[in-house]
Amino acid sequence: MDMDASIQTSVRRGSPRSRKALTREALELVAARFRAMGEPLRLCILQELEGGERSVSALADRVASTQPNVSKHLKVLQDAGLVRRRQQGTTVYYSIADAMVSELCDMICSRLRDRLEAQVGALRPRMRG
Repeated sequence: MDMDASIQTSVRRGSPRSRKALTREALELVAARFRAMGEPLRLCILQELEGGERSVSALADRVASTQPNVSKHLKVLQDAGLVRRRQQGTTVYYSIADAMVSELCDMICSRLRDRLEAQVGALRPRMRG
């Protein structure tokens, strides 16, 4: 079942931003995407794919892992709808299927960087004293 077909939304009453509530089924699909992105090696793979389509063997070399291990992680990413697969002869190529992946990673990394900079800034006066 695809995400668009399963997401039935309703507007929450009294919500300041009129956010749309997702069904339980839709929330499960969202959680599956977050779980798929919750593994550091998968994030490395996605980062490599931001540069364009790559073969499994090229990805394995670039992320310093084995081809079977990378293939296993690519299957998880594909099942979550984050990457697409294309086969040409005996070579399989993967690419980012949803631009949201890069946007989400950029947003999280930016917030993390801001938070770390604030923490370092808070420590500086203590280190000087």
